[in-house]
Amino acid sequence: MRIVFMGTPEFSVPVLEALVAAGHEIAAVYCQPPRPAGRGKKDRPSPVQARAEALGLEVRHPSSLKGAEAQAEFAALRADVAVVVAYGLILPKAVLGSPRFGCLNIHASLLPRWRGAAPIHRAIMAGDAQTGICIMQMEAGLDTGPVLLRSVVDIGVEETTGELHDRLSSLGADLIIEALDRLNELEAQVQPEEGVTYAAKIDKGEAAVDWTRSATEVDRQIRGLSPFPGAWTKVGAERVKLLGARLAEGSGAPGVVLDDAFTVACGEGALQVTRAQRAGRAAQEAEVFLHGMALPMGTVLGGEGDQ
Repeated sequence: MRIVFMGTPEFSVPVLEALVAAGHEIAAVYCQPPRPAGRGKKDRPSPVQARAEALGLEVRHPSSLKGAEAQAEFAALRADVAVVVAYGLILPKAVLGSPRFGCLNIHASLLPRWRGAAPIHRAIMAGDAQTGICIMQMEAGLDTGPVLLRSVVDIGVEETTGELHDRLSSLGADLIIEALDRLNELEAQVQPEEGVTYAAKIDKGEAAVDWTRSATEVDRQIRGLSPFPGAWTKVGAERVKLLGARLAEGSGAPGVVLDDAFTVACGEGALQVTRAQRAGRAAQEAEVFLHGMALPMGTVLGGEGDQ
């Protein structure tokens, strides 16, 4: 098929690679414009742009698709289908209806649950046992279109957003290839009205750990916000990111370190931090982290200004 690919972050890269490997013709790649990044704040191309250019593909990064000129340029590509995955721009009706088979979106949830911007984070933070990938025929609403194909996966009890992100990215690449191969035979299933939830964009204000919450809630928060933006707590005056956790035995005053293995008491129960990061340093497994920052039993985490 002749395909327009539309995606921006690392999550989208395996999908682009799979489409190329499957022999599809990529008419053009659309992604977000380069953004300032790093210490020098120089414009840095997105992961999709960098990979597309390495593959010798034409890259376009308009700031909007609402204008007549941008829509005409898109239509001139005469695509059979557009494959959209974490692109980041709203597609106007003129764009949605331009390809022969419309626009197919790869969405990282089991629609209609977790429509919106952060479905992987929200699934873990809510304690969902399962999630998956849906191949959806796009329409004007936010992730409201009929689903052509879906695949379900279990969420591991210690799995982080970063780990689940990588699994779902690979699954999405496999599933879109299957969907394109079977496009003429797949039946679009209208999403039910029951069970709709919205995965709001993650706010950094959600990252401060409140140790008075239950261990289950804090565990989900830590894993759901790992690696970005990273749940955090105070150790004295220093802010430390907590990037991995598991539920553990123990009890005590909320925020108190219970042993030499980074087990911390919560409002109900306890959890063990398995991965952490000090400011300006690399993330480390807890055993290594504790060599550089001793947290003796009785240390109290958190404090004034955490929220």
